[in-house]
Amino acid sequence: MDPRGTAPPRGVATVADVSDSSRAPISVVLVDDDPMVRTALAMILGGAPEITVVAQAEDGRQGVSVVAERSPDVVLMDIRMPRLDGLAATDELVRSGSPSKVIVLTTFDADDDVMRALRHGADGFLLKDTPPDRIVEAVRLVAAGQSILSPRVTAQVLESVRTASGGSAHVARDDARARLTALTERELDVAKAVGAGLSNAEISARLYLSVATVKAHVGRILDKLDADNRVQVAITVHEAELDDI
Repeated sequence: MDPRGTAPPRGVATVADVSDSSRAPISVVLVDDDPMVRTALAMILGGAPEITVVAQAEDGRQGVSVVAERSPDVVLMDIRMPRLDGLAATDELVRSGSPSKVIVLTTFDADDDVMRALRHGADGFLLKDTPPDRIVEAVRLVAAGQSILSPRVTAQVLESVRTASGGSAHVARDDARARLTALTERELDVAKAVGAGLSNAEISARLYLSVATVKAHVGRILDKLDADNRVQVAITVHEAELDDI
């Protein structure tokens, strides 16, 4: 169980929920050994009025200390760093009970890195070539309690699950399909879109639904599937071999 405290109701967060000017700014700490990357990220996030970069760190060890001191809402964490890598630093933060949410942001997209990041408690995994607007959106969503993966990374996670299933793939498929029978037809459409790595706003545009309606559907899907986050929904859809929309 994640010791970082009670999460907000599942599936209720959207970009609009966290961009209200009446809310306190989302505080962010950047942890990366490349000063140019930190500068670029600071410029990207600085363009969003509701996000404030409160500190930077050049390695995992310094990052853990800075996060403990500043207690930011979100940490953007590189993986490959000296002294303490990003995965070990994330693990330390989770074990310490830090309320900060961690997005692992890296140039590497190896399956093992993705799975290790999720196992160590990361709330999101993005590649450094992710468009700036998606990085900003990811910070907003993770701050509001959602997990986030880039579509390419989601595909890798799901392929890893498929490979790990091996000869039992048909068993996993039948079990996943049985679980998905609890969903309505529209909820299944939304679940497939989640499986494709789409955000609530993208699902809204794809299925011609309001963002609020998508948000409500996602919440019900998480409850019906007893899923903790969107990644688990995506895995279920993938195992059922229904991840095409």
